[in-house]
Amino acid sequence: MNRFRIPLLLILSVLAAVAQTASQKPGADVLRVARRLMCQCGCKDSVASCSMLECGFSKPAKEKIARMQAVGMTDEQIIQAFVQDYGPGVYLAVPSAFGWVIPYAVACLGLAAVWLFVRKYYQAPRASTPGAPDAADPVLEKYKDQIEKDLADLE
Repeated sequence: MNRFRIPLLLILSVLAAVAQTASQKPGADVLRVARRLMCQCGCKDSVASCSMLECGFSKPAKEKIARMQAVGMTDEQIIQAFVQDYGPGVYLAVPSAFGWVIPYAVACLGLAAVWLFVRKYYQAPRASTPGAPDAADPVLEKYKDQIEKDLADLE
């Protein structure tokens, strides 16, 4: 009997912890409204996505939203109640099409700039053998003649 006691207590404590966290998780309806409200703890996230441990605003706000929904208030009524209580800074507007397009447009412009840079500064390797100078180059011919004159002067 003693050998089953410790595993049984361990299993019961895990189940109690899972049950407690599951009951504390807000539903989809609460999160839908919470995404449109800014957390007032200073994190600049929504009430639904506040990542601060033991946030003093997010958890009570979610509970308040759940109570308001249980009474039958609509999403807009709940948001207006929060705006009246905390001011217009608590409202997070839904991103417009402009807000969705800009990050992708900037990424495309960045890729285009990289492509143009690579295209401009990348040159394919020449067909000649490495180390052998190109014989048709007029600048090279000028230096070649100068080298020949200098070598003739040394003899």
